[in-house]
Amino acid sequence: MTLALLAAVAAAVGYGVSTVLEAVGTRRSPGAGALRQPLVLGALVLDGAAWLASLLALDRLPLFAVQAIQASSVVVVVVLARFVLGARTRRRDVLAVAVVVAALVVVALGAGEQPAVAPPAGFTTAMLVAAGVLVAALVAAYARGGAPLLTVLAGLGYSGAAIGARGAHASGDLLATVRQPLAVVIVVCGGVGVLAYLRALERGSAGGVAALSSVVEVLVPGVIGVAVLGDTVRGGWAVPVVLAVVAAVAGCVALAGSPASVAAVAAGTGAEGAAERDRTAVRRDGRSRARGRRRSGR
Repeated sequence: MTLALLAAVAAAVGYGVSTVLEAVGTRRSPGAGALRQPLVLGALVLDGAAWLASLLALDRLPLFAVQAIQASSVVVVVVLARFVLGARTRRRDVLAVAVVVAALVVVALGAGEQPAVAPPAGFTTAMLVAAGVLVAALVAAYARGGAPLLTVLAGLGYSGAAIGARGAHASGDLLATVRQPLAVVIVVCGGVGVLAYLRALERGSAGGVAALSSVVEVLVPGVIGVAVLGDTVRGGWAVPVVLAVVAAVAGCVALAGSPASVAAVAAGTGAEGAAERDRTAVRRDGRSRARGRRRSGR
C-alpha cells in the first residue's frame, strides 16, 4: 500500500510540476516554438512519468482514492505558482491546501490496499462503447460546444482512462494489460480528455475549467469503482471517507479558482491567457461605467 500511495502522490506532484514548467516554457517561447523549449519538453516527459505512476497506484488502490489524490495536483500548482511565477495567493488558498491534505490522509487511511479485481462480464464491451460515444460527442462539440460541455467531456475522458486502467490491471502484468482491448479504451479516452480540456481552456476561464474537470474526475470513477469494480472502504470508515472526498474536492475547486492556479494555467495556454485578460478588462470597464452612472445619478 505504501508504494501505491507514494505512486499516487508522485503522479499528483508530477502533474502539478509539469503544469508550471509548461507555463514558464510557453512564456519564453509562445506558440509552436514552445515545443522546442527544454522546459516544455521536460514537462511532457514528466506528464508521461506521472501517468505511469498513476497506473501503478491504480493496481493497488481504489479509484476514489487515486483520483482524489491526483486532483490535489492543483495544490502543487498553487504552491509553485506562488514562488516560481510570482502569483498571488490568498488566505483562503492556504486554508484550502490544509483541508485537501488533511482530507487525503483520511481517504488513504479509509481506503487501504485493494488489488484490482476482475471486472464483471460485459465491462470491456461497455467501456469500448462508452469510448466511442465520447469520441462522437467530442467531434460534435469541438467546433461550437461551450466550455462547460467541453470540460465535462474532458473529465469523462480522463475518468474513462482511469476506469479502464483499473479494470485492465486485473489481467496480470503490464504486458498482459497492454494486449487487452481495455488498452484501447485507456488511449482513446485519454486522447478525448486532452483534446476536450485544451478546447475548453480556449473558451472558458482556467479556474472554472479546472474546477469542473476535477469534480468529474473524482466523482465518476469513484462511483464506478465502488458500484462495478468492487472498490470498498474499510469497516467503520465509510462516513469519514465520503466526507473527506467531498472536502478534498471542495478544496481543489477553491484552489482551481485561486489567482495562482489561474495564472499558471493561463500562462501555459496563450489563447486562454489573452481571453482571460480580455474578460477581466471587460468586467473592469463594466464596473467602472456602472460606478460612473451611479455617481452621476443616472
